[in-house]
Amino acid sequence: MPKIPDDLASRLAEPAIARHGRHLTADLLLAIGEANWLLSLHDGRLAALRPGPFLMPRSTLALRITEEGFARFAAPEPQPGWHDLLALRRQGALMVEGDTDLFFAHLLWFKGLLPLLAGHPAPAAAEAPTFGDVTVEPITGRYLRLDIAGRPHRLYVEEAGSGLPLLLLHTAGSDGRQWRDLLNDPDVTSRFRCTAFDMPRHGKSSPPPGWEREDYRLTTAAYTGLVMTVAAALGLERPVVMGCSIGGRIVLDLAAEHPDALGGVIGLQGSAFTGRYYELDALHHPHIHGGEACAAMVSGLVGPASPEAEKWETLWHYAQGGPGIFRGDLHFYAEEGDLRPKLARIDTGRCPVALLTGEYDYSCRPEDSRATAAAIPGATLTIMPGLGHFPMSENWPALKPHLLPVLERMRQGR
Repeated sequence: MPKIPDDLASRLAEPAIARHGRHLTADLLLAIGEANWLLSLHDGRLAALRPGPFLMPRSTLALRITEEGFARFAAPEPQPGWHDLLALRRQGALMVEGDTDLFFAHLLWFKGLLPLLAGHPAPAAAEAPTFGDVTVEPITGRYLRLDIAGRPHRLYVEEAGSGLPLLLLHTAGSDGRQWRDLLNDPDVTSRFRCTAFDMPRHGKSSPPPGWEREDYRLTTAAYTGLVMTVAAALGLERPVVMGCSIGGRIVLDLAAEHPDALGGVIGLQGSAFTGRYYELDALHHPHIHGGEACAAMVSGLVGPASPEAEKWETLWHYAQGGPGIFRGDLHFYAEEGDLRPKLARIDTGRCPVALLTGEYDYSCRPEDSRATAAAIPGATLTIMPGLGHFPMSENWPALKPHLLPVLERMRQGR
């Protein structure tokens, strides 16, 4: 039977967890299998703890975890899909009842609580990098002023290298900084002109005039049109397009709609369909800090072996997103952008398709990418051990050995 650690109160007071629960005041009913406890919390501090059983407990919020789900999570090295609080929820092993807004507003605190109950060691602090002498990175940033879908935009673009054009698409809710390691790697930039841009409303790209009167929702047609417009504006001739997450999804539409205009597509964490398995409204809610909620929502999608510094830099980019932008991107990813009907149209003889998916991604799961690759004759698929949903930003050294052969095949196929 699960046991509450004797030092739970002091562990919850440690800064790494306490900062995420500093406004959490609630009576939390925690049920693991048949065992249950009532935790009285005041500003994230454990004020009282009562063990069950309870006849009719009163609580602000209840977390109910199946015994099997907790056992899988509590394993010394949890299997992919069982390693995170929201992963348990997708598996049907976690139910959240009561004030769910409170749960999502303090999601990183709840994600910090579960490892304490499981007896997992605290992650090591991120090691500070040593840069030595001042180095100027070989990345050039500039702005484009152009019309996108008939509206004026100011778009931020970063480039490095020379050779075959390689156009890079970031994930939902983030920006082009995710490609920083690739843009600094001469093994790639010596053969490719690498271009990463921030989508409108993301990163350093501004929204179009009139954005304040709109409810942003990304669609398949708008996303494909954006990519083709940027490629034309930059004079990229038959570029290879590589995207991750929503970018890994839209490359499939690009291959179906514009095969002769491209030199190939690479989908990191790419599949034709994912569906909605999370609370989208919590990402843009007046009672929830949007940046913290976005970062917390995706935190478990980072592979557990990824370096802490890279993990938290990836999450920082999410924490900086504009209000409602992650939610608007997920309209395409989780609702509108079902590309399964288009897969049969993709001709890999005209536009090669490669998919690379991390085994710890429970958003675009390995089985989702397998189903997509199987529906595209000639597509290649690599399942990458140890990696999660953000391979290029969470652990570039682990992605690189899988990616370089794919890039070389695309280059040789020109």
